Amino acid sequence: MRSEVWLEILESLSRNRLRTALTALSVAWGIFMLVVLLGAGKGLENNVTHQFRDDAINSIWIWGGETSIAHDGLPVGRDIRFTNRDYDRIREGVSGVEHITSRFNIRGDFTISHGERSGSYRVRSTHPDHRYLEKTIITAGRFLNELDFTEKRKVAVIGDLVSEYLFEGADPMGEYINIDGILYKVVGVFEDVGSEGERQMVYVPISTAQAAYAGGERVHNIMFTVGDAGIEETEAMTVQVRELLAERHRFDPDDPRAVRVRNNLENYQQVQQIFFFIGTFIWIVGVGTVAAGIVGVSNIMLISVKERTREFGLRKALGATPSSIIGLVVREAILLTSASGYIGLVGGVAVLAVVSTFVPENDYIRDPQVDLTAAVGATALLILTGTLAGYIPARRAASINPIDALRDE
Repeated sequence: MRSEVWLEILESLSRNRLRTALTALSVAWGIFMLVVLLGAGKGLENNVTHQFRDDAINSIWIWGGETSIAHDGLPVGRDIRFTNRDYDRIREGVSGVEHITSRFNIRGDFTISHGERSGSYRVRSTHPDHRYLEKTIITAGRFLNELDFTEKRKVAVIGDLVSEYLFEGADPMGEYINIDGILYKVVGVFEDVGSEGERQMVYVPISTAQAAYAGGERVHNIMFTVGDAGIEETEAMTVQVRELLAERHRFDPDDPRAVRVRNNLENYQQVQQIFFFIGTFIWIVGVGTVAAGIVGVSNIMLISVKERTREFGLRKALGATPSSIIGLVVREAILLTSASGYIGLVGGVAVLAVVSTFVPENDYIRDPQVDLTAAVGATALLILTGTLAGYIPARRAASINPIDALRDE
């Protein structure tokens, strides 16, 4: 009996194939666009999140700048140059600092050799805590430690790509590399989740680099993590750092150019808020498109009921109950919306899979994908609203007076 009902519904839909096809297309297009928009939004979010992968999100980075406000009788345009004392003051005087490091920048690439093999690589001089700021992953040996720093040891931690080239697969631990005429003992090998350039880096103790390359106590930038601190706490720490540095270097704490501060946590939270609004906008657009399809289903059901007035009147005259007529019309609406919604869902997921597989890595979108739970939920909601859209015309069909219906032309 049920199979006969569904065959009857299919026959009813096939009588007006063009109208049915256009209505189904509008419903499928709504779900398709919702899925594609959600996937594109997720791809954009993944790309931005990917850009934050290299540095600790809960970190604050500080660089010296140039004064733009006269202060304490001193002229505008003074360079603010950090030293080891600034590092010590922030480490000891700013509450909430978890891991802290500083860098002394050694300009340019260095020729680094081992045996007969040599290459040009960047050398980065830091404190031991730097591994927590750059998410450095030690794969052999260790990172720099406090004894390396205090004793100014000539030791180096090399990237895995440096190790592969200079040592050709051999174990580099305990071996020496020549960095522009100075021998450094390899104590560790690391990987990095950042770019390939990060894996071609060589780390040495900042104290060693300052002594070997005439750096004195010069520090180019300071960075530290803040643990579980929230936005308000990190903002307070930023103010505290500015005031501390302003006191040491005699500049106005409100001078925006004297020091440059990057609060990664604040930047990340701002990006998350932007994508929340983007996601909300996508849902509004997608749901609006789906709603347009539902209106189409409701309209086609109204037209169908109008065209079948005599048929429904005859059914009632032969003993059909109102509930059977309502069930017939509602099933037709369910079939139309569920089949169309499924086609739109599969089509959207397929497009995202193709883009994710064949589009090369770029700076705009990365791994576009959709939360299937949300997509299936949207499809289920579509079917529910489609059922309601069919129920109203069904009620009208069930209320038809058989005598009036048979007179209808």
